[in-house]
Amino acid sequence: MINQYYPALSARLNQIQRTFPALAFFGGFLWDAVTLGRSVGTLDLWILTGYLGIAAALLWWLGQRQAATADVSAALPPERPKWLETGPYLLLQFCFGGLFSALFIFYFKSSSHFLAGLWVLGLGVLLVANEFLDDHYRRFTLTWAFFGLCAMLLLTFVIPHLVGSIGAIWFVLGILAGAGLAHGLRFKTPGRPGHILPVWLIAAGLLAAYVLDIIPPVPLVKKDIDVGHSLSRAAGIYRLQQEKTPWWVFWRRTEDALHLAPGEPIYCVSAVFAPAGLTTRLVHHWQHYDKGWVTYSRIPFTLSGGRQDGYRGYTYKRNLAPGEWKVKVETEDGRTVAIHRFEIAVEPLEAGTAWLPREPGGGGRPRGPGGGPRVGGAAPPPPGPGLWPRP
Repeated sequence: MINQYYPALSARLNQIQRTFPALAFFGGFLWDAVTLGRSVGTLDLWILTGYLGIAAALLWWLGQRQAATADVSAALPPERPKWLETGPYLLLQFCFGGLFSALFIFYFKSSSHFLAGLWVLGLGVLLVANEFLDDHYRRFTLTWAFFGLCAMLLLTFVIPHLVGSIGAIWFVLGILAGAGLAHGLRFKTPGRPGHILPVWLIAAGLLAAYVLDIIPPVPLVKKDIDVGHSLSRAAGIYRLQQEKTPWWVFWRRTEDALHLAPGEPIYCVSAVFAPAGLTTRLVHHWQHYDKGWVTYSRIPFTLSGGRQDGYRGYTYKRNLAPGEWKVKVETEDGRTVAIHRFEIAVEPLEAGTAWLPREPGGGGRPRGPGGGPRVGGAAPPPPGPGLWPRP
């Protein structure tokens, strides 16, 4: 009737309706931006699990509706209000948009090298593509693939939170559980619409990416990493001393290369966030470039989760050769959490060098469950003249 008597109004309503998918997409993204904290928390995972649960219920209901109308004659299609026809798909798109945006944020925080960056870029592509797939959600094969991917990536966060540990076994379990959830939901959906094989192909791809160190080691999040000449503590605050640039070098605060006195140690301090209750082992992997990256030392320390600015661990080395260096923060099974590259200059440290103190991983004294300091790594060397602590 609106088309017959008010054609201009009808055309305007059709234009507004075409914006609904974009509104659903951006609504999910903005909701995550408001509700998700700086780091992954229990409430965040409950919210995302709610998205996944709503999406599962919608998929079952849409499959049931499709099966119920399959016997209806094509000449007599069922009459449904427009909102009932398109509304469930818009809600499904909102849930997928919320899941993908949250996963994009989480994996972006955890990525620290090129391959992990490519992985996050792929999630970003899916995040944007979700805006344009509202009509394609009626094809259940694609919808199962999206649902299975969201379930697998979400469970790789949830399971480490539940067990308080990370490792290959929990990642594999999360992938298999997510794919199994999608498979089981399709099996229970009336009519079993679409195909489930793409979900298992995605699962195989994720497992291969894990082995190749492409997927960031969620739920660990790099907060900070840096190197300096000495590490001191005063009033419970840890300070890393770095070489300050001259006043005319206004575009950076510290020198590109470190100048070392004979026998002077160099410190690497990292801050890595992990959820409360999670304990694992990390490694500072020191490498020197000599016609390729050569391992110089691997120093492990224990990480305990819960501190918002990250658990601070440090290691130090002496008598490092001039040239290019890097320290990789890795899990025990070799997955990269963070990388810091630096250079050691040929010229030795000059007298009168200006120093810039830095508080890695935020100020204040980190505390563990027993109230003690939460700083890992090897013990500092004994104080030396002009080396510990620096003024």
